[in-house]
Amino acid sequence: MTTFTKPKLTFEQFLDQSPEEGFYELVNGEIVEVRSTRNHDDVANFILFGFYDEIRRLNLNFVVNNTAVFRTVTANGIEQGRKPDVSVIDRDLWRADRSAYAALNQPIQLAVEVTSTNWEDDYIDKLDEYQRLGIPEYWIVDYLAIGDRKYLGQPKEPTVFVFLLNADGEYERTSFKGADLIVSRTFPELNLTASQILTA
Repeated sequence: MTTFTKPKLTFEQFLDQSPEEGFYELVNGEIVEVRSTRNHDDVANFILFGFYDEIRRLNLNFVVNNTAVFRTVTANGIEQGRKPDVSVIDRDLWRADRSAYAALNQPIQLAVEVTSTNWEDDYIDKLDEYQRLGIPEYWIVDYLAIGDRKYLGQPKEPTVFVFLLNADGEYERTSFKGADLIVSRTFPELNLTASQILTA
């Protein structure tokens, strides 16, 4: 008996083969559609517009969007294509090739993932890949308190986690709940509480 194994796609093949309609990621060599609920989109959009306002107010050298896809690599060396719910990107990097599609090979400044039923991707896989890539700041917004108790505590509460890359290239995690004011290295003057984000 002969067994055929479907070859894993590279990041470049993923970009070539992804359908034009909808949003997709490259996960373990396969194209996976990314879909979200309206609640999920409301939370992500609230953050996106909050970042956008801060960039305009302070004239920061960033762009913010929800369409950027960038290449990451797993611990096993497998290329992935990730599309965060919100991406903050250095404006010079974004504009280096303005005719290119929204795909990047370099790390972005800040990635935000709003959790859904595949929460382990955000807490485990993407956390590892984003740290490995050297993304300076990563947020996990668990508005449903759907993650494991080891992250959310007992009882589980909706939480915003901010991971900041330290000098050793490892993430240090801080959690924010309720009226806690979010502390961001990218947006040090950001005036948003965890509750505002989690109930958007």
